Amino acid sequence: MPEDDDSPDTTGAADPGDTRDALAERRGLDAPVYEPAEDSGLLAEAAVEHARGVTLEVGTGSGWVADRVRREGDATRVLGSDVNPHACRRARDRGVEAVRADLLAAFRDGALDTVLFNPPYLPTDPDNEWEDWQEVALSGGESGRDLIEPFLDDLPRALAPDGVALLLVSSLTGFADVVEYAVDRGFDAETVAEESYPFETLSILALRHREHAR
Repeated sequence: MPEDDDSPDTTGAADPGDTRDALAERRGLDAPVYEPAEDSGLLAEAAVEHARGVTLEVGTGSGWVADRVRREGDATRVLGSDVNPHACRRARDRGVEAVRADLLAAFRDGALDTVLFNPPYLPTDPDNEWEDWQEVALSGGESGRDLIEPFLDDLPRALAPDGVALLLVSSLTGFADVVEYAVDRGFDAETVAEESYPFETLSILALRHREHAR
């Protein structure tokens, strides 16, 4: 996908038998930074509606989602973070205030009013992993939840008491398993957006501290 195209790539239908390799190729494997795709668009729509206050997009990639929230939403400050230095540079080029960080580790307790995360979620056989930045952006380990679970472990600390996290979840990772994991960490979970494709269903979970959930 060209770097100057601000629209997510929703072209090309995949069938249920699509392999991880086919999905990765369709989503721009040759680039060192994950380009916006249908999952990005779904998260951006939900974030524009729900993001308030200090908003962080974890794993910001090209910064497309964070930039859209910055331009169209009601957040007072929008940050992006990514472990990939190429992604941080791309996001800054879009005007996003981006820092290189691993998940939520760099942020103070209760500092974030809204957290957005489109995690690497493709289930991956350890014997077939690639050691490159697209691997980091795409692979969720064998379960697809290798980044989701540590994110949810630390989210109660970093999210403000009345804050909300918007987490994109694919059916490939086990939707019910993710909801159960979040609930076990003190969150109420509500599906605020959903889209189905031939190869997966994408959902946006709004997570709020249980004592502050509406």
